[in-house]
Amino acid sequence: MPVFEYKALNGKGKKVKGIIDADSLRAARLKLRGNGIFPTEIWEDIRSETPVSSRDLKVSKILGRIRAQDIVVMTRQLSTLLGAGLPLMASLTALIDQVDNASLKKVITQVREEVTKGNTLADAMSHYPRVFPNLYVNMVRAGEESGTLEAILSRLADFSENQMRLRNKVLAALVYPILMIFVGAAVVAFLLTFVIPTITEIFSEMEQTLPIPTILLISVSNFMRGFWWIILLILVAVLVGANGYIRRTEPGRLLYDRLRLNVPLFGNIVKKTALSRFSRTLGMLLKSGIPLLLAMDIVKSVVNNRVLSQAIESAREYVREGEDIAAPLGRSKVFPPLVIHMISAGEKSGELEDMLLKVADSYDNEIETTVSALTSILEPVLILVMGVVVGFIVLATLLPILEMNQIIR
Repeated sequence: MPVFEYKALNGKGKKVKGIIDADSLRAARLKLRGNGIFPTEIWEDIRSETPVSSRDLKVSKILGRIRAQDIVVMTRQLSTLLGAGLPLMASLTALIDQVDNASLKKVITQVREEVTKGNTLADAMSHYPRVFPNLYVNMVRAGEESGTLEAILSRLADFSENQMRLRNKVLAALVYPILMIFVGAAVVAFLLTFVIPTITEIFSEMEQTLPIPTILLISVSNFMRGFWWIILLILVAVLVGANGYIRRTEPGRLLYDRLRLNVPLFGNIVKKTALSRFSRTLGMLLKSGIPLLLAMDIVKSVVNNRVLSQAIESAREYVREGEDIAAPLGRSKVFPPLVIHMISAGEKSGELEDMLLKVADSYDNEIETTVSALTSILEPVLILVMGVVVGFIVLATLLPILEMNQIIR
């Protein structure tokens, strides 16, 4: 069914705009007037005429305007509407009116159209994998099959909000140290490239023996002035080459993810974040009634690290053969003993889902504590490093001046 966008006046004379599905332009006008809305402009959205595969390609071009927060709010609203007793079609119709994001509004309209044709909500959403990922679609499918779609959507919204809150806390804590690094590097580069050469020209003209720190400073300054473009080209070449190797080759992606887990200071945070995401996602999927094998298949793409994904996939094969999940995860040497012991205890007690969620909560708390401790250490260290660098520059500049004063005396 075609979809039309419109600008109109409501019964109170206020300007409104939105989208509506109808068989034709005339039917769309009649439908709007039947709802007490009088269109002033109305036109067809050509995306509604395209096949599903092409439509998903079209939607991918507008995804930059659909934020994760928009999806979370939409999920929460749909759960609320279903909880109020509204049927699915009525809930989707009301949801279209509530969503502010125009791109997401069009996607939901297309989803409602697919549901009208007899498709399930999960199947309709699966046509837009870049809006509704595999995890989202499978959770919705489990909710539809079990008759608990409202509860599943609420749980999915809670999960997404928790992940966003944790990510925002980490990013907020790291903003200041990263900003200090860039500002400090820019200041030092400016001093060495523009300020120091002007001062050192005076020393060079005097043709006297200069202190070693001053000679070193002049050499570094001359190198940066003369070969800055070579340094820039090398940095760009390294970044482009590394990016291509990581993105286009499986060994490159695997090496990058392995380095992320083992890099000093930050590797511990990356690993704990991935383990938290693994535990919370698997626990939520199992709690929603999704089979273990399917849940593990979904989780391996959620951890966002190929080292962990390979360990999960290997464990999944052993589980398929009848083995418990804890033992193969332990043999991978990737998952810490705490996770293995908690999973093993959960399997034996029949409370695996709750144990996984407790592991996730524990790691979330550890991540916040680690990030706070790291930033409290990084800030004074960065200030100290900046002080040493600037102090060396000042010392190398003042030493010849002090020697000149002694000669004059």
